Amino acid sequence: MTVAPNEPVLLRRDDGRVAILTLNRPAAMNALSGDLIDALQAEFDRLATDREIRCVIIEAQGERAFSTGHDLREVASTRDYAFHRSLLTRCSAMMMSIRGLPQPVIAKVKAVATAAGCQLVAACDLAVASEGATFATSGINNGLFCGTPSVSVGRNVGPKRALDMLFTGQFIDAQTALRDGLVSRVVPAADLDRETRALADRIAAQPPQQIAEGKAMFHKHMTMELGQAYAYATEFMAGAIQREDAQAGIDAFVNKKLKPEWKGR
Repeated sequence: MTVAPNEPVLLRRDDGRVAILTLNRPAAMNALSGDLIDALQAEFDRLATDREIRCVIIEAQGERAFSTGHDLREVASTRDYAFHRSLLTRCSAMMMSIRGLPQPVIAKVKAVATAAGCQLVAACDLAVASEGATFATSGINNGLFCGTPSVSVGRNVGPKRALDMLFTGQFIDAQTALRDGLVSRVVPAADLDRETRALADRIAAQPPQQIAEGKAMFHKHMTMELGQAYAYATEFMAGAIQREDAQAGIDAFVNKKLKPEWKGR
């Protein structure tokens, strides 16, 4: 499939409480051009204040790739340091925006995810991969160490597994990615759409304020040492119990009532 010159590089459709963002550069293997990075950032900025959307799926157009990372033709178009630094800075900010969103973000991966494309998978809160999906931090094969991808990939899989990928540029299959923590679920290709959507719908049905604050709490305590993390999580949970949604949910469980309808955050 090719994309017309005036067709957007990123598509968004909202289906109920789930927003679906589609990388739309299939002819370029959904490479993260500057335009695509900026389009993702713009959507994340909108989602950050969207009180209707409770979960986000990132998918890709085409059968060949989720994303092969930075657009090397764009990178090779100039040797200007300021251009390259701006491109990478914007990409890093976009990746960090995923963590800052109140909604959980799921990567839906049915094909290849390499370099900054692998980084995008790692930056998402969850990732569902088809059995045929493959992953690599393959910049080293082109003479370039995947520095920025190493940040999120290393935090997913740990230093030794990350450095194995970074030093060799070798691909790993979906089951290895699941074992190492790069993805959260692996499903048959025929079930990828259905299983990813079912996961998103289950998350979207949970109390949104607890999900949003819990996501932020989790990512924060993961940077702490163990004792500090427990102290922080204890304070968080003691406060969370006092909230209206928790009180309603606990009351429904204890008194065998119907599950309450969760209010927006």
